[in-house]
Amino acid sequence: MTAKVVNACVLIIGNEILSGRTQDTNLRDIANTVGSWGIRVAEARVIPDIESMIVPAVREAKAKYDYVFTTGGIGPTHDDITAACIAKAFGVSLVENEAIASLIRSRSQDAPREVLDSRLRMAMTPEGAGLVENPGGPPGFFVDNVYVLAGIPSVMRNMLSSLEGKLETGDRVFSASVKAYVTESSIAAGLGQLQSERPDVDIGSYPFRDEGGYGTRLVVRGTDQSVLDDLCNRIRALTRSSGGEASRE
Repeated sequence: MTAKVVNACVLIIGNEILSGRTQDTNLRDIANTVGSWGIRVAEARVIPDIESMIVPAVREAKAKYDYVFTTGGIGPTHDDITAACIAKAFGVSLVENEAIASLIRSRSQDAPREVLDSRLRMAMTPEGAGLVENPGGPPGFFVDNVYVLAGIPSVMRNMLSSLEGKLETGDRVFSASVKAYVTESSIAAGLGQLQSERPDVDIGSYPFRDEGGYGTRLVVRGTDQSVLDDLCNRIRALTRSSGGEASRE
C-alpha cells in the first residue's frame, strides 16, 4: 500500500538568525512535532526580514507543499513585517483583527500610548485570516495553508501545540539507527543495494568519531516499523561482514 504523504515547508524569518547572533531551534521543534502527527517537513529556508524575499518564498512554498509554517516577524517593532508580506503573497489587505486588538488593549490598560500603538501592530493580519491560539498572549494566524507563528521558541511551541488534531495528516514516519564502527566506503556498495531494494525507505549514512573510534551511524526512516527493524538487522550483518561491529541505537 502506498503511504499517504502530507508534507510541509518551514520558513524561518529573521535577520538575527542569519547573523548567527540567535541560534534557531524552531525548525527542530516544528519538524519533531508535526512529524509525530504525520506531516513531513520536506524543506526549510532561512530568509531575512526583506519583503522582496519573503513574498516570493511564501508564494512558492504554499503552491508546492501541503502546509507552510513561518516563524518570526510578527512582533511590535518596525522590522516585524511578516504579516504584511503574507497579505501581499495572497493579494489581500492587511487589516486590524478585532479579537487580537481587544486582547492587547485589555492587557495594556496602563501602558503609554506609544507602547500600546506598538503592541497593536501585532493585531494586523491579512484580511480573512484565521487565528492560531496562543495561551500566553496574542495569537498567530493562518491564511489557507500558511501558518504564521511567533519566533520566540516557547511562544512558537504554544501556538504549534494548539494545531494538534486540526491539520490533515499522512502516515507517520518512524526512524531507527545503527551505530557501526566501520568506514562509510567499506559498506557503501551494500547500502546502495539495500536502498535499491527498499526505495520507500530513506537510508542515511553519517560518519562520526567517539571514544570507541571512527564509525558510521546509519539512520533508516519509513512508515513501517517492521521494515525498519529488518533493515537494521541487515545493516548490522553488512557491517560484520566488512570487519566491523555494530549495535542498534
